[in-house]
Amino acid sequence: MTQVVVPVRYPLTEHSRATLSRAIEITREEAASLTVLHVNLYHNTRRISRSELKHAVENAFDDLPDVRYVVRTGMLVEETILEEVADSRADIVVIGRKQASRWRKMIRRITDDPDIERFLQTELDAKIVTV
Repeated sequence: MTQVVVPVRYPLTEHSRATLSRAIEITREEAASLTVLHVNLYHNTRRISRSELKHAVENAFDDLPDVRYVVRTGMLVEETILEEVADSRADIVVIGRKQASRWRKMIRRITDDPDIERFLQTELDAKIVTV
């Protein structure tokens, strides 16, 4: 089954809602399962639980497809997202434009090529959709 991963902020921002909405559309189009991911940062004192994330998403969207909620803790958001994408063997990752630019900066530290989509497809074999 196709696996879609969508990282979101909590509380859900307008950008997170738009990204999540697109991920839900793709999930339905592809008959896929969806993983909604939030990253708690080590240096942030506010920790979000899976149930808080689930409650927020379910309140924002009706009639959700097959959804798995994941909350990870990490030092860097981008790195933690990549770990989840790899661990879940995601086929499609839906990210917002802001997240894409942060990933480009991170990838520039690793390689001279800022093409995040190609880097992620090479490293993770996942299609990237930017909203």
